[in-house]
Amino acid sequence: MRHLPCTAAALLALTSSALALDPEVRDRLLAAPLTTELGGETTRPLATEDAYTFISANAPGKVKPGFTFGNQLFNTIWRPTPGPQPTTDGLGPTFNREACSDCHVNNGRGRPPEEVGAPMDSILVRLSVPGENEHRGPKGVPVYGDQLQDRGIDGVPAEGRAIIEWTELPGAYDDGTAYSLRKPTVRFEDLAFGPMPEDVMTSPRVANAMIGLGLFEMVSEDLLYALADPDDSDGDGISGKVNVVWDARDQKMAVGKFGWKANVPNLTNQNSGAALGDMGITTPVRPAENCPDGQDACARVATVGEPEMTAAFLNQINIYSRRLAVPRQRGADLPEVQRGQERFMEAGCQSCHMPTMETGTDPRGEDLANQTFHPFTDLLLHDMGEGLADGRPDFLASSSEWRTAPLWGIGLTEKVSGHELYLHDGRARGLAEAILWHGGEAEASKEAFRTLPADARDDLIAFLKSL
Repeated sequence: MRHLPCTAAALLALTSSALALDPEVRDRLLAAPLTTELGGETTRPLATEDAYTFISANAPGKVKPGFTFGNQLFNTIWRPTPGPQPTTDGLGPTFNREACSDCHVNNGRGRPPEEVGAPMDSILVRLSVPGENEHRGPKGVPVYGDQLQDRGIDGVPAEGRAIIEWTELPGAYDDGTAYSLRKPTVRFEDLAFGPMPEDVMTSPRVANAMIGLGLFEMVSEDLLYALADPDDSDGDGISGKVNVVWDARDQKMAVGKFGWKANVPNLTNQNSGAALGDMGITTPVRPAENCPDGQDACARVATVGEPEMTAAFLNQINIYSRRLAVPRQRGADLPEVQRGQERFMEAGCQSCHMPTMETGTDPRGEDLANQTFHPFTDLLLHDMGEGLADGRPDFLASSSEWRTAPLWGIGLTEKVSGHELYLHDGRARGLAEAILWHGGEAEASKEAFRTLPADARDDLIAFLKSL
């Protein structure tokens, strides 16, 4: 049995629902029939490069103007102050990108650079040192903070450059077919404020796809605790865990649902955090400029007074990201897809990639409430083994624990994003490599895939590509 450290136990104690495993809830969801309407009533039959950009099918008319304006804001290029459009100036002083859509191209998945040393266009590097910040989250690196800013406005130096290099690790399927996995390492160049500390912890993170986020936001905390089993009390080898994180909007601890380590509780936090962390844009939720102590040039030009992104603008981006449609499954009747679904279940993949979830009741989003949908995730943290460990804890998430990645829409990655690179740092060059990186709680499922005959492996991949 795994025991949580005292700080994690203290965080879990902040909610009375902690560790409320309910096997009947899991069994009921696993028994639910799988339909092609992956997003429930929000689903749309989309299969083009724009498949992640449409409003949900059942969105009420009253939100459509906000969705349209939010889309414009999402694609707006922000400029430094003073800019030609005062409502969209305030970029920086340091930043990674100039627009939300720079990382989320077509609202899709980011990728590492194609060549070593090339610009990092849709991937960033999280930073921390051992210890916790005032909210029991990751402790930022002195002078550099918790995310490397590789660009700066005129007169403000970029913090430096991150270079991702790759090591090939050979392996073989049970039938003797060879494969190779690539493992990343991160190094830094052109650091403006001296070398990183020896105990720095780094984690490259590609941008996540944007579809179905409103449904995830509406999943109740009680449901997640009912599915969680951090001590594996049922003995099935799966130990899903809820992350409990800081909610900057409500100024309290809350259940995490978004991000690679479920370290963000809601879309207001997600969007305001990205505005500040990625573009240097302040909001009412995060009104202080991102200028760590020791970055004097940054502090000198930092804007003061009203937030650079108004509450109204942030709300429009929330509306947009909350109601992006989920594409319908394609080819569900094909024999290879049906065989692949059987292989998926036989391998036990559904233990973490739960096919079915439900939203709760919320009058603020009646179109998203009481939905049964098929994201293929339980939104919980799972230990994925040392192979995927990034060495960087995040609230309750250990170095090797990651939120189960949703699989809906994954078969459209190449069309939408122009590549097929997967996992949190884009190391996997295809879905097979992504599976082969699974370890820890997913070791048995990975081995089930590795030992399949080639045609059965192809069937399983065909099923994933249909989602």
